Amino acid sequence: NAVRQATNQIVMNCADIDIITASYAPEGDEEIHATGFNYQNEDEKVTLSFPSTLQTGTGTLKIDFVGELNDKMKGFYRSKYTTPSGEVRYAAVTQFEATDARRAFPCWDEPAIKATFDISLVVPKDRVALSNMNVIDRKPYPDDENVVEVKFARTPVMSTYLVAFVVGEYDFVETRSKDGVCVRVYTPVGKAEQGKFALEVAAKTLPFYKDYFNVPYPLPKIDLIAIADFAAGAMENWGLVTYRETALLIDPKNSCSSSRQWVALVVGHELAHQWFGNLVTMEWWTHLWLNEGFASWIEYLCVDHCFPEYDIWTQFVSADYTRAQELDALDNSHPIEVSVGHPAEVDEIFDAISYSKGASVIRMLHDYIGDKDFKKGMNMYLTKFQQKNAATEDLWESLENASGKPIAAVMNTWTKQMGFPLIYVEADDKLFFKFPIYPNHAKLKILMDKPEMNVVLKNVKPDQWVKLNLGTVGFYRTQYSSAMLESLLPGIRDLSLPPVDRLGLQNDLFSLARAGIISTVEVLKVMEAFVNEPNYTVWSDLSCNLGILSTLLSHTDFYEEIQEFVKDVFSPIGERLGWDPKPGEGHLDALLRGLVLGKLGKAGHKATLEEARRRFKDHVEGKQILSADLRSPVYLTVLKHGDGTTLDIMLKLHKQADMQEEKNRIERVLGATLSPELIQKVLTFALSEEVRPQDTVSVIGGVAGGSKHGRKAAWKFIKDNWEELYNRYQGGFLISRLIKLSVEGFAVDKMAGEVKAFFESHPAPSAERTIQQCCENILLNAAWLKRDAESIHQYLLQRKASPPTA
Repeated sequence: NAVRQATNQIVMNCADIDIITASYAPEGDEEIHATGFNYQNEDEKVTLSFPSTLQTGTGTLKIDFVGELNDKMKGFYRSKYTTPSGEVRYAAVTQFEATDARRAFPCWDEPAIKATFDISLVVPKDRVALSNMNVIDRKPYPDDENVVEVKFARTPVMSTYLVAFVVGEYDFVETRSKDGVCVRVYTPVGKAEQGKFALEVAAKTLPFYKDYFNVPYPLPKIDLIAIADFAAGAMENWGLVTYRETALLIDPKNSCSSSRQWVALVVGHELAHQWFGNLVTMEWWTHLWLNEGFASWIEYLCVDHCFPEYDIWTQFVSADYTRAQELDALDNSHPIEVSVGHPAEVDEIFDAISYSKGASVIRMLHDYIGDKDFKKGMNMYLTKFQQKNAATEDLWESLENASGKPIAAVMNTWTKQMGFPLIYVEADDKLFFKFPIYPNHAKLKILMDKPEMNVVLKNVKPDQWVKLNLGTVGFYRTQYSSAMLESLLPGIRDLSLPPVDRLGLQNDLFSLARAGIISTVEVLKVMEAFVNEPNYTVWSDLSCNLGILSTLLSHTDFYEEIQEFVKDVFSPIGERLGWDPKPGEGHLDALLRGLVLGKLGKAGHKATLEEARRRFKDHVEGKQILSADLRSPVYLTVLKHGDGTTLDIMLKLHKQADMQEEKNRIERVLGATLSPELIQKVLTFALSEEVRPQDTVSVIGGVAGGSKHGRKAAWKFIKDNWEELYNRYQGGFLISRLIKLSVEGFAVDKMAGEVKAFFESHPAPSAERTIQQCCENILLNAAWLKRDAESIHQYLLQRKASPPTA
């Protein structure tokens, strides 16, 4: 350390730590003992007071302190696991981002205050001890022969939030990437096999990023480790990346296709951070989106490189782009760059804007610049700022230098203001224009720099269609005149519109209906045009929107009619797919089959329900184990149309499951159960020892999303158990997720008031914005119902009277 100006006080970040002694020794001089420790708990700071003035110059600050291994999944905390023999034990692990390194040791806990770290851990000698760097020494500890001191190499200059240590019992698999980095995946004892998939992905990913950025991976090793109790999906600690078990472990027999894909994406995301975030770190949390938006974009580039058969860029549009637009359409959204003060405000911005909108605008930017100049700009940025900090404008400057395009001028409008454009298009009848768009080849590209533009397209024949936003890359929505929309429908039916454009068109329409700009009936008509749709992602997005509509209409007395509509839309594809994989099928077919059977089963499609019950019985009796890809849809179907016995069988399967993935799979569908007393049983189960703390959220959320009664029961349960839930997730983003999942399905004005009032008397600072967004959504739902319920009902009835001819 260095004293920059003479002082008799030192102020540091510190939370839930008791300092025993502190002293400062100027280089080559006597140490001076601190005589006072004044804790500012609200600000998570401590002031050390010294009896004499500390003069300028370098010196050493020594602090002896005690902290607790907490149960809050943040800071230095304990994570509970069960040994293969069934004994409960604890591992000690860390999660410091955003502001929790100060719970492990007093420090200057801000991303721009970088330092090197020399870490030693004193641990029981039969435990694995890991940190960011490689072990350089391991020696017996003088006072106790069962304990060893493990010393790690010095880290590069880095931020506190990326420091990590883990002490526990683990097995590992290892390999060397082709550029010589030692890669290990640490798994629970006895499950090393389950680390192989992630190991392969990591070993392919490191060289991919090294080539893409043209900057080598800066550390000698990287470890990826599965942690039992873990709040986020994963954390990119430099050289020691921590994961939820479900984001890292894959069992060839018992893992479904979507889990593999999830693991590939999360590994790609966290490893991208090793450069983008760790080597170059954002100046302050306002620029968090730089880290997260970028990693959320490039994880797809990486997975597309490793697994071209996933068609992952189409999935991006459904998973990130449309999710971001959904949130960004609200008055209570926020700009990508958001000013942040208190730690509670930092937790708030780990949301779909920072991640998904961030990724979407980077995808748009990459498309605008082109891959070659984009790579060149990335290399300039990483080289210029390595081991330092940077802000959004620094990235723009590098990309501007590389491409010669006005990047900052174009991008500021996307990152500094919230929301996005809605473009209204109509064709001038005299020149009634429509034109073919060739995949990956737009007929015309324009930068729209004023509110209205007339565009002339040449050589357009009357029977050709026109579609804006090729590839759904631009972050905006499009509203077509009725005539233009009408002419696009055949492009959906005959699949001449590319998948991502079919998806974008449907999603834009759905959101326009939600906003009251067009009638929901228009959207239902368009949805019916998707009968021949073969693409998984297009179905997945359609299915989400039908789910939202279904939830909305659960507040009416014609809920059954919309279930009929769902069955009509999904049964043709269900019949084409059948239950069993056919030769030559791949990843996307497996995802589609699970999606469609689940949708049909949930809606009560008779043949699907009977087959699900038959297969479930065989599965439970051990006659024929269900393939992993069919488990979710089957579990969901039998539970929704089952009774107390079904629920008991599911809970028994949950208890017996050895894999966290299978436990989660069951936890997520429990809420489908319909009777009030069983719903209560599921809610009680959510807070029991059987469910890991981070997974309670998806059980309660599943109940809220499962039925109208479930929604009321879940909200009451949260209010009744608020203290326990809040203490458990104190301030982290899980509390926001819990609130969002449980209340945003309401559609009565007075519920918005009730939610608002409850949180006024039970404050949750890090969820404040989420609460405002939920209340806004409830009011929007109520308005949507008032506006469209009657016309939807009429349309569904009339459809029943004269079924559409195929």
